[in-house]
Amino acid sequence: MWTFIASLSVFAIYCVAVFFAVRAAQTARTPQGAVGWVVFLLSAPFLAVPLYLFLGHHRFKGYRIARKESERVVEGIRSFADHSKPDPATLTVNPRPFEALAHLPLSRGNGAELLIDGQATFQSIFRAIDAAKNYVLIQFYIVRDDALGLELQDRLIDAAKRGVSVRFMTDAVGSYGLPSSYLEDLRSAGVDVADPRDQRGPKFRFQLNYRNHRKTVIIDGETGFIGGHNVGVEYLGQDPYFGRWRDTHIKMTGHIVRQLQLIFTEDWHWARGEDLIDVLDWAGSESDQDMNALLVATGPGDATETGSLMFFSTIAAAQERLWIASPYFVPDIDVMTALEHAALRGVDVRILVPDMIDHRLPWLAAFAYFDEIRDSGVRVFRYTDGFMHQKVILVDDTLAAVGTTNLDNRSFRLNFEAMALFFDSRAAAATEDMLKTDFEASYEMTRSLAQQPPHIRYGAPLARLFSPIL
Repeated sequence: MWTFIASLSVFAIYCVAVFFAVRAAQTARTPQGAVGWVVFLLSAPFLAVPLYLFLGHHRFKGYRIARKESERVVEGIRSFADHSKPDPATLTVNPRPFEALAHLPLSRGNGAELLIDGQATFQSIFRAIDAAKNYVLIQFYIVRDDALGLELQDRLIDAAKRGVSVRFMTDAVGSYGLPSSYLEDLRSAGVDVADPRDQRGPKFRFQLNYRNHRKTVIIDGETGFIGGHNVGVEYLGQDPYFGRWRDTHIKMTGHIVRQLQLIFTEDWHWARGEDLIDVLDWAGSESDQDMNALLVATGPGDATETGSLMFFSTIAAAQERLWIASPYFVPDIDVMTALEHAALRGVDVRILVPDMIDHRLPWLAAFAYFDEIRDSGVRVFRYTDGFMHQKVILVDDTLAAVGTTNLDNRSFRLNFEAMALFFDSRAAAATEDMLKTDFEASYEMTRSLAQQPPHIRYGAPLARLFSPIL
């Protein structure tokens, strides 16, 4: 009897593995991912089947887009943009690909201030929270119950006590260590909390591979923040292992804040089922800096490969210079080809990555890509003054982007991300000065993979096999 049950179970597992293999071949986002899953499922079904349940999803089908239910807000943003259309003479980069990805228009009337480290970032965010009059919208991938997390909690509680409406959201995976008491203290003070742990059932368990990686703060619809910092003392450079933490946030004003606010309402709608459209301010004011800007949000809920296409569009736009800073370098074939082609066209292509390790697998996988891009003329720099976590793109002298998107497959296909794009020479100049300082704290990579230590030489090609899901 037991032999029959065991045989039946084995047969069932193999049948499920075959079914999943066919599904992976039909729906995987990349050919490499399809081949990897098919081989894994058919060769090791007992291990591969449960992993596929958690990691094999190719679209976040359950994600509800509030924008589709609130077209009047998009039309309102478009109408403001119609009155704030950029002068074509000021644009040397074609914004149309980015507008198509964002489903939003480029507009003038925006302002930007680079916040180059954690101290500057959180001082600016805390000042803005303390000055809030109507509402605070706040979302981070990681929130820790440490000194910085508690200071943020105190600021939000103080805002709620003086009558400001505060909404707080974080990611279930990123903030898995955040105790329930942290959220309960916020609720008790009147803060509206979207607790990711309230989502239960198979849909939640089997979509753990998707992450909301956005870091968003919006004050009264007038001031917005986005960038690489999360809430933890390591982002202030207080972790004994990482030491100095090199990251970049950006403070924004103008129309782009309402675009960022729209993305927050989508995330909140998914997390809470509540439509914020009618309770938020969508009018706002313009910035005296009068910059051209656009917020591009990407994620696995999109019908197209928006994350990869966003990077591809910036690379294709570069005529003289393309500088990219990212903590991880695990690109797909299309982005690799675009980077190589840009270098072959004579563009000054530089990739800035950290020398220090935080996640070993993507750090190791990156070495399997460096030889190929360097052979095409791309220069790779490794940052040595602590850990570098910023996500920054500079194109020529006219486009600067700061946000949450890493140069890797996870950001391209598995994470919900957002980048603020400023089509302005002043934003580009400030970003250039910042990155030049970073290059001075880096060394240019000259050794090939064959010249690396054995653990890198042999480990990198193996780590690259996991690149579709890193």
